[in-house]
Amino acid sequence: MSIALAWSDAATAAQLFAVDPVGTGGVLLRSRAGPVRDRWLSLLRAALPPDDAHKHLPLHIGDGRLLGGLDLSATLLAGRPVAERGLLAEADGGVLVLAMAERMSSSTTVHVTAAMDAHETLVERDGLSLRMPARFGVVALDEGLEDEFAPASLRDRLAFHVDLDQFSFRDTDEFPIALDEIVAARARLAAIQVDSEQIEAICAAAAALGIVSLRAPLLALRAARAAAALSGHDKIEQDDIAIAARLVLAPRALIFPQADQPDQAEPPPPEPPPEDNADDNNDQEQQTPDIDKALDEVILAAVQAAIPPGVLAALRASSGRSRSRSSGKAGELQKSKKRGRPTGSVRGELRDGSKLNVIETLRAAAPWQPLRRRQAVGRQGAQPRILIEKDDFRIARFKQRTETITIFVVDASGSAALHRLAEAKGAVELLLADCYVRRDQVAMIAFRGTIAEILLPPTRSLARAKRSLAGLPGGGGTPLAAGLDAAFMLADSVKRKGQTPTVIVLTDGRANIARDGAPGRPKAEEDAMSSARQMRAAGINAVLVDMSPRPGPLAEQVAKEMGARYLPLPYADATVLSQAVIAATGAN
Repeated sequence: MSIALAWSDAATAAQLFAVDPVGTGGVLLRSRAGPVRDRWLSLLRAALPPDDAHKHLPLHIGDGRLLGGLDLSATLLAGRPVAERGLLAEADGGVLVLAMAERMSSSTTVHVTAAMDAHETLVERDGLSLRMPARFGVVALDEGLEDEFAPASLRDRLAFHVDLDQFSFRDTDEFPIALDEIVAARARLAAIQVDSEQIEAICAAAAALGIVSLRAPLLALRAARAAAALSGHDKIEQDDIAIAARLVLAPRALIFPQADQPDQAEPPPPEPPPEDNADDNNDQEQQTPDIDKALDEVILAAVQAAIPPGVLAALRASSGRSRSRSSGKAGELQKSKKRGRPTGSVRGELRDGSKLNVIETLRAAAPWQPLRRRQAVGRQGAQPRILIEKDDFRIARFKQRTETITIFVVDASGSAALHRLAEAKGAVELLLADCYVRRDQVAMIAFRGTIAEILLPPTRSLARAKRSLAGLPGGGGTPLAAGLDAAFMLADSVKRKGQTPTVIVLTDGRANIARDGAPGRPKAEEDAMSSARQMRAAGINAVLVDMSPRPGPLAEQVAKEMGARYLPLPYADATVLSQAVIAATGAN
């Protein structure tokens, strides 16, 4: 599909969404911030009636502002509970724009998707119980990188998935938008019906394209109704279904349907010639087209024309890849009482360095003020304007990224020294410099002979790490189990301190020394597999780099038992090896 046609489809998606924001769910706009995205958003604003609500949902919004609840200032002034509408209720009848949808928290996602399904918000907090209408369409701005996506539950509810990263600004043209046509299409939308044959054709096409979600054909039908209304049709035409298939089904397709194979069976015996009236009936049957089959072919052809070459293979590859909670460049999220990103509050006591959330404390105390004032009548002394009790205390909660510690496990045995120890030292030195730039701590373990030793405990000193690496001798057996055991114990102690370990093992995998120091390959390999399994059970992020000039199955099997990323690098210098490790730790 050409760039001009792709931009026309993007503009058409904006118009169809403007015709039926609630029915189509919304638009997933995958694009970096820039002039291309601004131009598409301006097209959407031109297509939306000016009276429609247009609200922006920030990334770190609190539940009180999102759902609504107690208006604290009005409550304190009035002396009685006063409710305020949340952002979801304020967007009723309009559009809600989600900023940085790929980083939206799970709680916010749940609230938004629940409101999209129920078309209302339910507030039961702060002594209030309210139901407020919330019928809106969503524009999710997805600025994620290759492996960052908006939540799947949100993507599934949005009819149109538009990718603007393929466009440059000169590829985009001003698209004429007639607002009066959008308003007229909204008026015609309710009268447009859909035939059962069209429903069956869209469902069959979705199944043939590997789409398992039941929402996809439903959203495609709603998009087809919006297209028919925009085109001035009284009912859904074939062109309307083709547009819906191209805009709704094509971005979700995972496979192309296989072409029907000709039947190789023997033809049936010829039948006796029919009578004259039978000939007339057969002629009429041959002249009647197979509507279902023709519509299926139109839908699949429209989808096939809209999918760029090679995108299905990328989708299938990305669908099976899971993201780790830690990328090696940033630690895991951990709860904290003192610092980090605010994540709400909880009832508690002021101890252990906890911080009082004053606003939430006042919010919890506000509904009880009339009762407490009546109970305080007759007490001696002046009474405060706001009566706070111990049960009202709300403690602030935070989440912060833990510190990352990279543990290098270097094989310094005779076989490694013979082949790649020099390259391994150079690669580790480059990786140490990368960790220093990120202000990560590093540690180093070497195994040779019959033992493994910690050459460098966790530190930020780059000079100290280089000295330990330069003095590393090579030679002796390969006690791989001992090296993995030492890495596991160090990584486990790091996790117990609330930090995030990443283990990078550089070895040729040729274990020949058992855990007890006895020589022998069978026992050594068995102990190495056992040590690798305990690291996987602990959930430790790891990468195994096979330094052997001829990578064998043993190192790959060890990496599999560890749950680690396996990197065979038979021909690589220190720079290539370090770049491969950085890429692997960033993809894990």
